[in-house]
Amino acid sequence: MQKHMALMFFILLSAFAGCKSKKIFTDASDTRHKKVQGSVKERYAAVLDVKKRDIKNEELYRFIDRWKGVKHRDGGTGKRGIDCSAFTCLLQKEVYGRSLPRTAKDMAGQVKRKYENQLKEGDLVFFDFNGRKFSHVGVYLQNNKFVHVSTSKGVIISNLKDPWYYKYFSRAGTAR
Repeated sequence: MQKHMALMFFILLSAFAGCKSKKIFTDASDTRHKKVQGSVKERYAAVLDVKKRDIKNEELYRFIDRWKGVKHRDGGTGKRGIDCSAFTCLLQKEVYGRSLPRTAKDMAGQVKRKYENQLKEGDLVFFDFNGRKFSHVGVYLQNNKFVHVSTSKGVIISNLKDPWYYKYFSRAGTAR
């Protein structure tokens, strides 16, 4: 019986070893940790839990692919480490052609404010961590998901409605 179980385990392991899948980065609080393969639209539709046709801005998602997993570094501006505001500035410039101030606090002062039910892809979301107003910024995607630079996980996608993030959520809006 043990030999049979070991053989079954080996067969299953061999079958899965040949699968080409790409782990899409998500916050640790997202227990699904989806592994998906396919086009940018297919992969991000799965991560954001939307239909493939809802992924319209492929340039945005290719940008995120290039930065996923880059570690956080205070004051960092490149692939060796980046902070949340530098990442947001770079994304906004490269994907939308918008220039933003360098700090999250200055960005928050220049957005056209929105309620969370009005958020659209590319809008900015702000958080107040450690008692500091507008100390963190990310970019809204779809379906309550946003991309940002986590201090512990680097560039990831998280859920705005996750209780940990939501309790620190303070403002959202469109970059002008």
